[in-house]
Amino acid sequence: MGNTEAMFPEQKDFEYDEDTLRTTGVVLAVIMFVSGILIALSKKCTKCVKSSPKSSDTQIPKTEVPPPAV
Repeated sequence: MGNTEAMFPEQKDFEYDEDTLRTTGVVLAVIMFVSGILIALSKKCTKCVKSSPKSSDTQIPKTEVPPPAV
């Protein structure tokens, strides 16, 4: 294989814009952090909500176990 600069001469002058990358990374990190907190809190709060009377009718009835015969 030949020299990579000969294959891609325009990439020799390419430089990253570090400020834009840093800003974008921080913004994405904050968005993901906040969305993770919201998801965790929303799942936790759904357990706190009292069930409606309609949902209690759909529960499976508990069967009584007869006492063991001696």
